[in-house]
Amino acid sequence: MSDARIAPGTRADVGLVHWLIARVAGRVQATDGPPNLFLTLGRHRKLALGWLHFAGRLMPGGTLPARETELVILRVAHLAGCTYEYEHHVRRAKKAGVTDADIQRVVAGPSVDGWLLRERTILAAVDALHDKRDLTDEEWHALRHHLDEKRAIELLLLVGHYEMLATTINTLRIQPDAHR
Repeated sequence: MSDARIAPGTRADVGLVHWLIARVAGRVQATDGPPNLFLTLGRHRKLALGWLHFAGRLMPGGTLPARETELVILRVAHLAGCTYEYEHHVRRAKKAGVTDADIQRVVAGPSVDGWLLRERTILAAVDALHDKRDLTDEEWHALRHHLDEKRAIELLLLVGHYEMLATTINTLRIQPDAHR
């Protein structure tokens, strides 16, 4: 990866509120300092605060089980080639009960053996959304067999959000964080 296209901001660049949020995020995520993602997006203060509010409603404040949320995020990050996002969420996924074998299966895809039917269906929806930005009626009905309408909406927004985030991270060349 080449150098960051927009460097992480300083306290003066991002403002005190976002600086404090980033420092707390670094402690929670066990990074050596505030995460580069937070300090880079924090350069656009209003937008960054809105993003944090929205993102927090999806994860960790969503209604999908944490394990499924992390499987979705890992699959999106893998498909989008977003190392920053993928490495960050491997750590979170393990805390949510995702095993090393699950992580290997995330990379292999939803068609490999070992997934529960619900997980396979959700991950197949992730792949379809990544590839086509849509689900066929058959894919939608399979998904709705496992998710009520609120969780189906949440899944679509979760996938779309992490696709957007992966695009932003990759395009800005945000550098990985060092972890403690």
